[in-house]
Amino acid sequence: MKKAILALSDGAVYQGWSFGAEGETVGEVVFNTSLTGYQEILTDPSYTGQMVAMTYTEIGNYGLNDEDYESSGIQVEGFIVKEAWEKPSNWRAKRSLGDGLKEAGVVGIQGIDTRALVKRIREQGAMMGVISTVESDPAKLVKKAKAAPPIDGVDLVKEVTTRESYKWTQGGWTLEEGYADHSERTGKYKVVALDYGVKYNILRMLVAADCDVTVMPADSTAEEILALNPDGIFLSNGPGDPAAVTYAADTVRELLGKKPIFGICLGNQIIGLALGAKTTKLKFGHHGGNQPVKDLATGKVEITSQNHNFIVDLESLKATEHGDDIEVTHINLNDNTVEGMAHKKLPLFSVQYHPEASPGPHDAAYLFKRFTEMMEKAG
Repeated sequence: MKKAILALSDGAVYQGWSFGAEGETVGEVVFNTSLTGYQEILTDPSYTGQMVAMTYTEIGNYGLNDEDYESSGIQVEGFIVKEAWEKPSNWRAKRSLGDGLKEAGVVGIQGIDTRALVKRIREQGAMMGVISTVESDPAKLVKKAKAAPPIDGVDLVKEVTTRESYKWTQGGWTLEEGYADHSERTGKYKVVALDYGVKYNILRMLVAADCDVTVMPADSTAEEILALNPDGIFLSNGPGDPAAVTYAADTVRELLGKKPIFGICLGNQIIGLALGAKTTKLKFGHHGGNQPVKDLATGKVEITSQNHNFIVDLESLKATEHGDDIEVTHINLNDNTVEGMAHKKLPLFSVQYHPEASPGPHDAAYLFKRFTEMMEKAG
């Protein structure tokens, strides 16, 4: 096995072994606490600009298949695991994890103490790092990590959004038939989904909720969106710093009150910015499939799938002209950060977590029905 090194911008160095592609890669190092679902994590566009460390010790057991991708390909800058399985054991597997990373040109490192790495990130915060199989001098790699520009203030959405509008017709998955094909059916609710880095399963769940979905680029104007006369507008997840995606917030601001709007993750943050609030960066973010979120209306606790480094700042939200009309609907029980909000007068709601899961629990899938009910009410 070829040696590999992970160096962090705070000077920490971890020696391990290469798997996947050989070479050198740079990104913000974060960790994900999901036990399974590494394929969906690898292909989530929200991880653009980041290298992901998995807290679970054995990754790759069931390989990669062609159905569970959440985008057109692997999106992470690098992958960090304790132990990568070379030979998958699952009837759906088409290739091994290592082969999939190699095909995508993504550098991976295994054999390091991921528990120590995660503890360091929890204490110091997410930071820039370098994985290399070609440079053996740790000091040089630390220097590169220190020199790497952070993703704060960078518009990463432009790297992952679609370039042209398209129709999405794939629905839910069953063991017997795979994904449902709705190309011959027109959904009841006409929805424009703005692609900030959308996961496929979000689109599938919109279709399953009887929506006719048109996906549009992130920089689409309000005029272009309204020209399709949609019943509702969906704002997707996506990578990076929401404050850098100024055009998205400007567009949503123009759309407020004109059509029902539902936002997830980055979409939630864009709504916050459009309302005049600010976003702030968490120390190490929420990444995993086991985050407890309380629905303040019902008192119920949902176990949720999450992937974000930024949140809507509650105090700045209260201080906006919409402050009295904004209701915080969900909070994170680990740190009391905002996980959902709704407008009391406008047809508008959003959540910071991922109700579409993939991977993760399905506790929050009801939110897609809430969106269709809002569109039904708006008429």
